[in-house]
Amino acid sequence: MANEQNLIPFNKRSKKDARRIRQMGAEASNAAQRKRRELKETLLALLEAGNTQEDVCRALISGEFSPKVFEVIRDTIGEKPKDVQDVNMNANVNVMPSVKIDGKDFVPNIGEDVRGSADT
Repeated sequence: MANEQNLIPFNKRSKKDARRIRQMGAEASNAAQRKRRELKETLLALLEAGNTQEDVCRALISGEFSPKVFEVIRDTIGEKPKDVQDVNMNANVNVMPSVKIDGKDFVPNIGEDVRGSADT
């Protein structure tokens, strides 16, 4: 297990060792990508065969498996919808600094008028 005493920074390693470590990482990454691609191809082939899509939908509707299983299959075959956050940059934002009222700092709530009213 790694700890502070046995970690060696790359700048302290020989070029040969650093190259070997990078190569091992690249091989592991390629193997993982290959496994994901094979799983995707297998799932797509199964979904295209026969009535598999209908069977999956029936099982989902009947409660035979959870919606999470459906999401995993959908995400694996590359049909995951993009996560989109709607950000409106044209919104009017009223940021009010704190003000001193009777010598005390006061931070008004949004929309609260701190100028005072004619009634007071």
